[in-house]
Amino acid sequence: MTLSTYLLYLAAVAVLVLSPGPTMLMCITRALQHGWARGVVSGVGSITAALGIMLLSAIGLGAVLAASEVAFTVLKVCGAAYLVYLGIKTWRSPALAFTPERAGSVALPSLRACYVQGLMVGASNPKALLFFAAFFPQFLDPAAAWGPQMAILASTFMAMEMSVLTLCSLGTARVAPFLASSSHIRWVNRICGGLFATMGGILLTVRRHA
Repeated sequence: MTLSTYLLYLAAVAVLVLSPGPTMLMCITRALQHGWARGVVSGVGSITAALGIMLLSAIGLGAVLAASEVAFTVLKVCGAAYLVYLGIKTWRSPALAFTPERAGSVALPSLRACYVQGLMVGASNPKALLFFAAFFPQFLDPAAAWGPQMAILASTFMAMEMSVLTLCSLGTARVAPFLASSSHIRWVNRICGGLFATMGGILLTVRRHA
């Protein structure tokens, strides 16, 4: 892999990770309601899912999914249903922001629960498997060893994605005390819940490219 190819890959990944999506929205809502640490842990779960998708694509399952209308539809419906469920759950969340004063007086979700939610959100979009199957090969040099190249591309994506999600969680936690009013948080919950449900609806309209 040449330097120019890697720099092009960096630019492409930057656009990808900075584009708002379910994972970023999940980290923001987690940090707002339960603190930055749980937002970051949710991000780690999503990154784990992304790594799994990369590995599945690497062994050819992305091509299988791309060729199977039934498999793609099943995964698409399951992913959309989970995002809609998450939207309803967020919409109905208590209208309370996380503040240091509340840290010891409320029951917070476990770090494991946050990680699992991140894992499910990260894996909820079947288009991700197709995307990685088509995206990575463009930056691989067929004349060079495949393993080291894949390791560089995957670690770069994960580092950039995790950096963005961490900054989102930290930034949200910093502004949470200024949104302590229940009316403000209620509207934030409704907006974020609506966005989750909308993303689920949009996922249902995605079609497999032959």
